[in-house]
Amino acid sequence: MKIIRNALGSVALAAVATIAAGTAKAEDFRLGLITPPPHIWTKAAEAFGAELAEASGGAHSVTVFPARQLGNEAEMLQQLQTGALDMAFMTVAEVSNRAQDFGAFYAPFLADDIDHAGRILRSDTAIGMLDQLPAEVGVVGVAYGMAGLRQIVAKGDVTSADDLSGLKLRITPFDPILDFYNALGAAPTPMPLPAVYDALANGQVDAIDMDAELIWVLKYFEQADTVVQSNHMMFPMVGLVSGRVWAQLSEDDRGMIRDLMAKHVDSTIDSYIENEQVWLDQVRDTGTQYVEVDQSFFGDAVDEWNTIWSEKTSMLDALRQVANDTAE
Repeated sequence: MKIIRNALGSVALAAVATIAAGTAKAEDFRLGLITPPPHIWTKAAEAFGAELAEASGGAHSVTVFPARQLGNEAEMLQQLQTGALDMAFMTVAEVSNRAQDFGAFYAPFLADDIDHAGRILRSDTAIGMLDQLPAEVGVVGVAYGMAGLRQIVAKGDVTSADDLSGLKLRITPFDPILDFYNALGAAPTPMPLPAVYDALANGQVDAIDMDAELIWVLKYFEQADTVVQSNHMMFPMVGLVSGRVWAQLSEDDRGMIRDLMAKHVDSTIDSYIENEQVWLDQVRDTGTQYVEVDQSFFGDAVDEWNTIWSEKTSMLDALRQVANDTAE
């Protein structure tokens, strides 16, 4: 496994230092996530905590709070900024609400497949983007993980993009996905993860944008008629440490935390590469109507998204270059 280490430059460290507060470094770190306990991200967080406790000889421990126990991601990011929360494994989607360059990761069909998505996230260009987080967001970004590629689960038959027109379609609440489904003519409906199953079951939404793991593990396909394997976007995650907490740590502790968190965050990429198609095949084997599509399915929506976001961030071209360089 390739372990990513994000070397923070002197400018980034200075930015962290300017927001430092408090008098004592934490020993029992609190780490928040929105994912449920069985999720790969949550398991990686627990493995990180166990290894940190062992490596530090018990000086440090990590208490993991899954399933939005500490609030939604926007609330947890605020807690990271104030130092009320020490660490989080967080969607890059939420980070992009504060640092717009990260929205470029959601370019439709930036990655050819899940292996390609992993190579993009492990690239020097992607890792270098983390250096802006201390100054812009007040957090230290350690490494990327992901939740695979995005698929669509819908009530009714879906044979073309026109069948999604006007449907209330659950999305993660951030601009890149909102812009994509607006361009497609759907009615994107932001909704927290715990509410999704019931919303799909009772008709509050007609379709959802979701990753393969949760489509299978949380059985979303049971409340729908069609699963569309579109692989239209990657869905990255990032391991974060509060800038205030980071500034209080010794260099040795920073190095230990950075290396171990990077190891376990990065491991999620390998987990999805290994398991994503297995989950999708299991969904297909249930007999649910299963449709595989490519970029042409979405018509002009991809070009419209690219036009919108080329004006929002210069990183779109940089990541496209990485995608070209890492394609097989």
